Amino acid sequence: MKKMIVKSAVLAAMVTLFFSADLSAQSQGGKGQKEPPSVDQIFKEMDKDEDGKLSKDELKGPIKEDFDTIDTDEDGYITKEEMEKAPKPKGRKRE
Repeated sequence: MKKMIVKSAVLAAMVTLFFSADLSAQSQGGKGQKEPPSVDQIFKEMDKDEDGKLSKDELKGPIKEDFDTIDTDEDGYITKEEMEKAPKPKGRKRE
């Protein structure tokens, strides 16, 4: 009888820990969710020649794909001002 009570208590504790960990992850937005980089962070990482503007060759990912949309003055470069005015990327939808 005593063994059954101990087993039940251990099982209840494990179930409680499992659900509390799951709720904690949900309240924090889940795993892998992070803030998008700032314009300054993007330029610091991608502006290889440090001229204060980004050419298409310096870019990668969604910014490169949307280059023509972001480069509003069509000079072949993206400035910090153009980047700040660019539409924000939409988050990925969960399936």
